Amino acid sequence: MLGMEVTVYIVRCCDGSYYTGLTKQEIEARVWEHNQGIYDGYTRKRRPVELVFTETYDRITEAIERERQIKGWSRAKKEALIALAYESLPELASRKKK
Repeated sequence: MLGMEVTVYIVRCCDGSYYTGLTKQEIEARVWEHNQGIYDGYTRKRRPVELVFTETYDRITEAIERERQIKGWSRAKKEALIALAYESLPELASRKKK
């Protein structure tokens, strides 16, 4: 194996909010960790969580950049990404300017 795969993911929390993260482990194992409350973080009090989106990268630097990008997005833009409605992303990015 040349490089390590890194997964950027979004989970929907029980309160309807979204959490974006990244992991080098199998995504199913990471979601299990969120649902077990293993780490004291955003999702711990918002369980259960449901995996709604993943993207895989070969380089950790690209995954970190993408995670930061998504974390800065509005809820509407995250939901467009989750729905794979890529064509609406530019419009949602420029919406505030109108």
